[in-house]
Amino acid sequence: MNPSIIYEDNHLLALNKPAGWLVQGDRTGDATLTDWGREYLKEKYAKPGAVFLHPVHRIDRPVSGAVLFARTDKALGRLTTLFRDKQVAKTYLALVVKEPKQAAGELRHFLVKDEKRNLVQAFSQPGGDGKESITRYETAGRSGPYWLLRVFPLTGRPHQIRAQLAAMGCPIAGDLKYGASAALPDASIGLHCLEMNLLHPVKKENLRITAELPDKPWWKKV
Repeated sequence: MNPSIIYEDNHLLALNKPAGWLVQGDRTGDATLTDWGREYLKEKYAKPGAVFLHPVHRIDRPVSGAVLFARTDKALGRLTTLFRDKQVAKTYLALVVKEPKQAAGELRHFLVKDEKRNLVQAFSQPGGDGKESITRYETAGRSGPYWLLRVFPLTGRPHQIRAQLAAMGCPIAGDLKYGASAALPDASIGLHCLEMNLLHPVKKENLRITAELPDKPWWKKV
């Protein structure tokens, strides 16, 4: 599957990332969402030379959904501030393999990342390099063999949602790294960045960005 355009103006570009795509390059050298966006803008506007396009946040490779890019220096600086100051409200949908004990709640953990294994551990108490991470969730019902959660991350740590849902005993469907017992057929996981709400960094208008769900069997009952 290829990315699709969610929103575009002179300052911003929002793309719906298919699971399996990198947002930015890594040691694999695989194609990235950023590269795709730059090529799209270059062809659409017949731009000579390099195209300015920078992601202002990232979602993991096996995760799908909305990714926001800055097209100008001004937008990049202001968006970076909005994300840093927690002024961007993000909503994810998660398919988990076990029903939460409580239908809704707030998760607070201190996350420590093992860089060698690219794995995050969630601790209930502070210590060492642990960074406080806060995620709210609510159960939205069943979706086939899974439970559907709406998830609202209030901080933006690597693997935050994946690690925190696993820590409460509800690993995400297909997420073998964090406790799921079986992979999904396309190696994705049941996590989708559905929506972002923010103040446009230049126009100063409320902006809502929504990414359609993947056309996959496990999402069709949502």
